[in-house]
Order: sequence, then C-alpha cells, then structure tokens
Amino acid sequence: MNFLSDIIEVKKEEVKKLRQNFSLGSFHESEFYNAPVRSLRKALQRDDRLGIIAEIKKASPSKGVLKHEFDHISIANAYMENAVDAISILTDKNFFQGDINFLRDIARFKTVPLLQKDFIIDEYQIFEAKAYGADAVLLIAEVLSQNQISELTSAANGCGLEVLLEIHSAAQLDKIDFTKNNLIGINNRNLETFNVDLSTTVELSRLIPSNVALIAESGINTVANVKEICKANVKAALVGEHFMRSDNIEASIKEFREWCRY
Repeated sequence: MNFLSDIIEVKKEEVKKLRQNFSLGSFHESEFYNAPVRSLRKALQRDDRLGIIAEIKKASPSKGVLKHEFDHISIANAYMENAVDAISILTDKNFFQGDINFLRDIARFKTVPLLQKDFIIDEYQIFEAKAYGADAVLLIAEVLSQNQISELTSAANGCGLEVLLEIHSAAQLDKIDFTKNNLIGINNRNLETFNVDLSTTVELSRLIPSNVALIAESGINTVANVKEICKANVKAALVGEHFMRSDNIEASIKEFREWCRY
C-alpha cells in the first residue's frame, strides 16, 4: 500500500493549505454550491444497457501520460454528445495531472452527472467539490476508517452530493454500512501490484447486498470484458484508459455503447 500511502501524505498537505485558504462559508458563496445536482445513481438505472461512466484522466502513476493531446473541454463534449450517462473527472494534480478547475469548467455546460475522482480524506475537499460543480464524489474505503467513511458520507449527503464508495477487496466490507452507502464501485485494479483482474468484480459482488448499485472499474476494454462484469449484475462500468488512448473518442464510445446493450 506504499502507493496509496504516498498519495495520502500529499493529500494531508493539500488539505492543510485548503483549510488555510478557505473557510466553509467561502464555499457557500461559490458559483455552484447552491446549484441543483444531478443524481448519479438515477442516471445509471437503465433497462436497455449497462450504464457508462466515462472518465477524463490525462495520466496515471502506473501508465504515465494516457493522452498527450489533452483538452478536458473537448473530451467532455465528446462524451456528452455521444450519450454517456455520467462523467468522472480526475482532479488530483500531483499523480494524475488533473485539476480541480477541470470540474468547474465542465460543470458550466454539463448535461450529465459529474463524479469528482480524487483521494478525499477531509470534509473540506467535499465542500470544495460541491463548490466546483460536482454531483458526486469518490471515497476510497481502503484509505479511510469506518468512522471516516460514515462522516464523509454524511458531509457529502448534507450538501447534496452522492457518494461512490470504492472497494478493492473483501477486507473493506466490514467498514461499510450499506444502508448509507448504496452506490459501490468495485475496482479491479490491485493498488499494490497494479494488476487488473475482472474476477474481482464478480467475486465481491456476491458479498454485497442486492439492493446496492454496483459499478465495475478498471480494465474494461473489450466486449468480452463487458460480458465478464455483467455476470456480477453491475449497473455500470467506469471506463477511462480505453477512451483516453483512443484516436477517435466518439467512435470508441459508440462501439462501447453497443457492447453494453442487454
């Protein structure tokens, strides 16, 4: 877990600066804090196909830069024009070359829910996400205690945001109150080795209550991959690298949408 530990140490410093530079009241005065939000969970409830959360991610620590000609505005437009159900936006700057301003820029013309994907450890990050136009935030069970998951979920819900709680292994399940966290992302990537195994989604799904909406994350690049995760009765797939590496994002989305049809 060295990779995650390194990131969390950086996040602690970022949170210190955030708390120094902003008050909670200052977030309330921002452009989007009081704007209506779009429900991620509802957007993924489809009868015709698997839901699609398309991700905007310039780089990753394991793969380096994924898209050299990177323009978050044009990518977001391509996603929305080709009927994705939601957009995930990497806002971490140090490890993924993201930016919180990507979220605000896209929120100004969004037609689908926006998920802020970062390493959240403090309520100030949640209020910042709301202020910049997020509809939902990612929490990672592996880096949070049971109390932190509960408190940060309450903070998000309190300002109108939904939470996608991400797990990587069965070891995290005891931390989760599924009556409060009913939108769960199962990440197929082992964050210690970076290996991807789609059976993670299938196996963990059997241990989670049936009323919970499941989202499969990582390693979903082919029609065979889609068929594999559908064995787990997931509601959606979160796909980033597949689209980011594409020379024609529009065509890739259309193809992926066909793969997802029931």
